[in-house]
Amino acid sequence: MDVILLERIARLGQMGDVVKVKDGFARNFLLPQGKALRANEANRKKFESQRVELEARNLERKQEAEAVAEKLDGQSFIVVRSAAETGQLYGSVSARDIADVLDEAGFKIGRSQVELKAPIKLIGITDVTISLHAEVTATITLNIARSADEAERQARGETLDSAEAIYGDDINEAANPDEFFDPNAEEEEGEE
Repeated sequence: MDVILLERIARLGQMGDVVKVKDGFARNFLLPQGKALRANEANRKKFESQRVELEARNLERKQEAEAVAEKLDGQSFIVVRSAAETGQLYGSVSARDIADVLDEAGFKIGRSQVELKAPIKLIGITDVTISLHAEVTATITLNIARSADEAERQARGETLDSAEAIYGDDINEAANPDEFFDPNAEEEEGEE
């Protein structure tokens, strides 16, 4: 299906471009959300008459997105999740979780704006891109840890995916191999 784009869409085209897309993409996404019109003569005339208004609206949205990007770009957020000693999360951190964290911080971001190729399944520090507008993105840092204390340690550069990092001391030193418990040694001393 040929459509006329009413705004810039990543990997598709600029405003005013006539592009060929799959029927389902047009019917289910572009047309209902007002991002495109079917490419026919009547809609071409309608687009040309509204072009100035559409460009002004797009410029206004872009400026709003740039203002939010200035505040958001480079910020760090802590996400506390339970995880195994190896750093594997029990569950994952998805785009919805990231949108919720940003919402708690005062940023109104939809989960579709979070560019995450796959859910995050390990503790650690991860950069995530937020698409605020077709031409404006911001990058945030997520510090995923088991507790706020671990998040601080992780921010200082420690890796927390080993038992030593979790329990503090070297756990192998706690078990001194030179001092083994011998149950027969006590019995011999008591019999004398």
